[in-house]
Amino acid sequence: MATTRKVIIIGSGPAGYTAAIYAARANLAPLMFTGIQAGGQLMLTTLVENFPGFVDGVMGPELMETMRKQAERFGTEMVAEDVTAVDFSRRPLVVSAGDAAHEAHAVIVATGASARLLGLPEERALIGRGVSTCATCDGFFFKDQDLLVVGGGDSAMEEALYLARLARKVEVVHRRDSLRASKIMQERAFKNPKISFVWDSLVESIADPAQGKVTGVRLRNVKTGEISERPVDGLFVAIGHQPNTALFRGQLALLDNGYVKVEPDSTRTSVPGVFAAGDVVDFTWRQAVTAAGTGCMAALEAERWLETQGR
Repeated sequence: MATTRKVIIIGSGPAGYTAAIYAARANLAPLMFTGIQAGGQLMLTTLVENFPGFVDGVMGPELMETMRKQAERFGTEMVAEDVTAVDFSRRPLVVSAGDAAHEAHAVIVATGASARLLGLPEERALIGRGVSTCATCDGFFFKDQDLLVVGGGDSAMEEALYLARLARKVEVVHRRDSLRASKIMQERAFKNPKISFVWDSLVESIADPAQGKVTGVRLRNVKTGEISERPVDGLFVAIGHQPNTALFRGQLALLDNGYVKVEPDSTRTSVPGVFAAGDVVDFTWRQAVTAAGTGCMAALEAERWLETQGR
């Protein structure tokens, strides 16, 4: 086993890269496992207009590459491997990737969350080109257009209500004949004149990857089997997110929804010396800028914790 590191960062994206920048500038010489698919959810987006500092916006992959280079500039060592196991029950902490096990006095978990998708072949081709999982990120691009939201929970109602401020029309497609959302969210959506509902229906396919944009959807009624087609300019999938925490089950305390549990107003987890930041913790805001903010917090807390340990 190699020399014990002061801090290891697991995961990339805005939280991981920001933690790496702060940790590296604090002379902690962080080792960062970016994962084979580095950069997080922003790698699946196109133009990002709500990240501070970019007047004309910035492409998601470009923003992540800029953050990566900044972290490397200050001395972060990057490893493009997925972490396969951790052992937080011993000291030093152990992080395993590939055939190697690495020790660290502190670990920052920034593995993020993955948006649940419908599983249609067209989704990946049209992500960032009319298919989205974030209304606050992408809604601006759909002013005065016809949109479809898939889902029946609070997240779907929040997306629909946000989009209704911008779009010409918003239809909500739900596979049941009633919503799972809280009563207050249902009432708000039902009262909005721009929002209508398509019940007992699933999205069967999305047009049109050949044009490189969303032009419509095919729906199937689950009760009658009837097929219908609707022209739409954008499709927002709001069926929830899955935190990337399988690796930490039995190692860290998790909330009932699977997200890492941290102390209030902190990034401290249930294990001293282990900190968590970004969408692996945050199931409320889920924005790049808030993820970056908690990445900063995690690095500063790790630095202070290491000082108390004489590291």
